[in-house]
Amino acid sequence: MRRLLSVLLLAAAALVALPSAPASAGTVADYPEFPYPATAYDEPYRGQFHFSPRSGWMNDPNGMVYYRGTYHLFFQHNPHGLAWDTMHWGHATSTDMVHWTQRPIALEPGVHAGDLWSGNGVVDTANVTGLKSGDDDPILVFAGTNGVTVQYSTDGAKTFQSFDHGRKVAVPSGTSRDPHVFWHAASNRWVMVVWNDGGGNGATFYTSANLLDWTYASRLAAGWFFECPDMFPLNVDGSAANQKWVLTDASGEYVIGSFDGTAFRPDWSSPQRMDLGTNTADGTFYAGQTFTGVPDGRVIQMSWQPGNHGSTWTGDQTFPAELALKSFPEGVRLTRTPIRELASLRSGGIALGSRTINGPLAITAADTYEVTAEFDLAGATASSFGLRLHTRADGTYDRAVAYDRAAGTLYGRPLTPVNGRVKMRVLVDRGQLEVFGNDGRLSVSDNVNFNSATTSQGLQVYSENGAVTLTSLQFYRLGKAWGTGESTLDGNLAGPWTANGGTWTDVAGGKQGTATGDAFYLSSTNAADFTYEGDVKVVSGTAAALTFRDQYSANVDTSGVVKLWRPGREIATFATPIATGRFYHLKVVAAGSRLRVYLDHGATPVIDATDTQYTSGRLGLNVFHGTAVLANPTLNGVGLRTNLAGPWRPAGGTWTVPGAGLKGNAGGDAFYLSSTNAADFTYEGDVKVVNGTAAALTFRDQYSANVDTSGVVKLWRPGRDIAVYPTQILEGRTYHLRVVARGPSLAVYLNGTKVIDASDSTYASGYLGVNTFNGTATFQNLTVSA
Repeated sequence: MRRLLSVLLLAAAALVALPSAPASAGTVADYPEFPYPATAYDEPYRGQFHFSPRSGWMNDPNGMVYYRGTYHLFFQHNPHGLAWDTMHWGHATSTDMVHWTQRPIALEPGVHAGDLWSGNGVVDTANVTGLKSGDDDPILVFAGTNGVTVQYSTDGAKTFQSFDHGRKVAVPSGTSRDPHVFWHAASNRWVMVVWNDGGGNGATFYTSANLLDWTYASRLAAGWFFECPDMFPLNVDGSAANQKWVLTDASGEYVIGSFDGTAFRPDWSSPQRMDLGTNTADGTFYAGQTFTGVPDGRVIQMSWQPGNHGSTWTGDQTFPAELALKSFPEGVRLTRTPIRELASLRSGGIALGSRTINGPLAITAADTYEVTAEFDLAGATASSFGLRLHTRADGTYDRAVAYDRAAGTLYGRPLTPVNGRVKMRVLVDRGQLEVFGNDGRLSVSDNVNFNSATTSQGLQVYSENGAVTLTSLQFYRLGKAWGTGESTLDGNLAGPWTANGGTWTDVAGGKQGTATGDAFYLSSTNAADFTYEGDVKVVSGTAAALTFRDQYSANVDTSGVVKLWRPGREIATFATPIATGRFYHLKVVAAGSRLRVYLDHGATPVIDATDTQYTSGRLGLNVFHGTAVLANPTLNGVGLRTNLAGPWRPAGGTWTVPGAGLKGNAGGDAFYLSSTNAADFTYEGDVKVVNGTAAALTFRDQYSANVDTSGVVKLWRPGRDIAVYPTQILEGRTYHLRVVARGPSLAVYLNGTKVIDASDSTYASGYLGVNTFNGTATFQNLTVSA
């Protein structure tokens, strides 16, 4: 996290304002936010393969982790404006570090403790924190100024909770920020390095066995060292026998040395710089961080580029680069090279063999691309040579990447030829230029506003004032990396999804479709016999549906029916009131020609029909004559496990089924009631406060037994808190509640232990259900017995 003064200077340069709400803190009721307008990522100067936010301000990359097949990129973010303000943690995911999909906000002020400035993240695969609750390993991210706070996720980074209400787990002296945590295998413990200025600039080290309790270990005083530390081991020239630790700061300065698990001892008295762009908070390369947990052990870095901005966003990230330590005549140095996954964007290759260049030689016309060219300086007479990018017919161009023979510089930075040769590799995007010399010995990250008009897309290799030998040149077009994932449509259906009619946009909690007639949004999942379920809401207009076997749709229709239909035939209907503005849960069970439709967790289908027209096809979504939001399309999922009768009905809040279990969200109290009415019973289930205050089992219509993150289990009804039991209740943790009701006797059990034994005779019977208060809660395994 860089100094606010630099931030404000950069913000002033943005010149335009995002047409949205001012910067603000969030609330647990609307967490996680997705406050982004639709974009095709085609705005002028928008990188096509460099990550930038859909809208808003972005600065430092944060919390970069690999988890179960997915890379997570978090970043400093103001989603509500183009200038630095009210820092959130934005979130994007990728399976290859190339194709990124923006996700809902990860950390929000007003929801999560602390100031949420920069830090990094790790995955607790061994559950040393004890925070695991469910199938997912805890993902921890560390942040905070003048003391380190911990946020954690127990659902694969969909949501995060603040550890111990934001208690600071380490407090370095002076001003401090930007904690970076890593595993040190030799000492079998976790290490944290934090920048602080108590006694001058430097790095303070802490160690921990459980990621939550930290012990001071040592401090490295270093005047050059400022902000955003990163630290990792690398083998020199690939030799495990010669491993060095690398300590870096925000400007890309670094030193190598040894680390014994407590103290870092640098080999050098002064640092080198890994990238020779403009290394400031208003420049083109700043606050670089590396991923933790990369499966093949590569050390891969992304860095903030402050100099890119457009009509709706500010800031981008460099293309991911693999870091290595290599020996050169001047000593061991860090190299940066684009990750090999870049190849997934390549097309239209052009290769040139050895030839003499004397003046300009046109190669092709292109907008976004990669060029690698090698030159032999033997016999060269040219004063300079290289590549001209985005040339025009009048001889002008947007940028030249030139090697100056007399100065010995590439793109104005020093580069010594290797065996008499100079190799240059450039990545050209609409607002970014990355230059790599001699296989990563030189790295220069730049922001350039390229003119992408078709008349300004020429590419030349050239020489000036003489000739030079081009030994080889390889050109590739680089395609668009956007649009391959779903930002808000959770579920287990395969992509890519394809729209057939209407307008489909990402909104908080699902996919929104708008159409004047029928419109479909189809996944790539093809199925014949299955259970397919999801949540559908008619916002305005007529109907919303789950589509299956390409042609069938089961909908809720505001004319007052649930309908099963296909083109040319209305197969069956079930009369029931359907309201706009609330989610209904639909489930389709298809077995051959038999098609059953279930509504709101009922055990009996509301439609049980046969039709032989279509035996298999894709699964998807449908909207008819209006606007609808559809969520959680799931094939053969767990769903809500319960023996309570349906249909269930909401009383406030939003209620959906995110693949497994029931989720409720509300700003105050909200209830979801089954059709099971009972007097004396045992009622139990698993409840979790994801974020916010409380989650409860509701019984006899009016009583609720909850877990409350203020630190109690509570039995209450409107107008009276009947009994409380003090105990720690954590957000993100699942608790098992059981209620035994016998006349006025009401007992509540927490994880098998009776914690409340009370009496209240106000209500003798009523419906069973669940309750959430001031936040989001989940529920599963809801069962009743005599």
